[in-house]
Amino acid sequence: MARTEVCIIGAGPAGLLLGHSLRSAGIDCIVLERRDPAHVLSRIRAGVLERITVDLMERLGLDARLKAEGLRHDGFNLADGERLIRIDLEALVGGHVVVYGQTELTRDLMEASAARGLEVRYDCADVALFDIEGTTPYVTYRKDGRAHRVDARFIVGCDGFHGPSRQAIPAADGQVFARSYPFGWLGILADVPPCNEELIYAAHERGFALASMRSAARSRYYIDVPITETLEGWPDERLWDELSLRLGPLAGSRMTRGAAIEKSIAPLRSFVFEPMRYGSLLLCGDAAHIVPPTGAKGLNLAASDVHYAADALTRFFRQADNDAVADYSAKALRRVWKSERFSWALTRLMHKFPEDGPFERAMQAAELDYIASSRAAQISIAENYVGLPV
Repeated sequence: MARTEVCIIGAGPAGLLLGHSLRSAGIDCIVLERRDPAHVLSRIRAGVLERITVDLMERLGLDARLKAEGLRHDGFNLADGERLIRIDLEALVGGHVVVYGQTELTRDLMEASAARGLEVRYDCADVALFDIEGTTPYVTYRKDGRAHRVDARFIVGCDGFHGPSRQAIPAADGQVFARSYPFGWLGILADVPPCNEELIYAAHERGFALASMRSAARSRYYIDVPITETLEGWPDERLWDELSLRLGPLAGSRMTRGAAIEKSIAPLRSFVFEPMRYGSLLLCGDAAHIVPPTGAKGLNLAASDVHYAADALTRFFRQADNDAVADYSAKALRRVWKSERFSWALTRLMHKFPEDGPFERAMQAAELDYIASSRAAQISIAENYVGLPV
């Protein structure tokens, strides 16, 4: 049996960010991860970082590679047919985002764990939480054919949508808000230069498309497809053809095609679980909320959760401040719901829903036209895209 102050479940970016934040404050913690390190790093995820995520890495002193390899973006584009509507983040709100793959950020956190005294245990099967309603919670798991137990004062669930942490909260004590979308994002990752120096979110008569990148030599593209589609129906050449059409003639003509490194279809959903704290259990990241990827909020919301959780736990252990932990859920949820709103609005603006008719399509066109001509509308989009204050 092991004993620690905080047991963190999940060694994705949320769990590792929190672990490093707590260790930097001198708080003992253990991170438990169901899969092995190679599998954790194989997850292809987002790559647009808000200020909160960059600041966390900087405060931890783990941002050397991010600074060297991250791509600063002072704007992004909404495409409407043949027109690119540039949202100038720097000019509108004095902000920017950084393109740096979530896999690379996770790698930075993983590689620094041993030197920073952060204990991460991988290959932990059958993780289960007990006595979370009181002050002596504990976690059990199996590793190498043996049963293990970790006693802690707090447990933090950073174990994603399907993890055991949220499931440990009695159904009568939680509330779920959810919306599933009738389409998914079909993505392709390829070692080809991006077609544009900034991201392009495109609304086309044939559907949505996104031109993104991970570096100056690696591109990430998406189109939306019905949720019933399969990868077998989308060979590389068909996907490149569709991207060329949906992104419009300017971006399409500059697109370089290449063999897929990775290709997948990700379902889209909006999901919030309240509260994000139950007894001695706190939830962070996808364990508590999911957003459509349209607004690039998933990883960044997890980082803001970590900011609030680390602050609350540090106050508890270092200042005997019980109120900080009690206030965690309300603080985190205020930012969660604002990000959910923005992600929903941008998804609704840029995608065609099956039930949409000519009226709905006309409204989308009118909204994009308004955004193109209104500085006030662009400011609203820009301040949400770079990230609201924590």
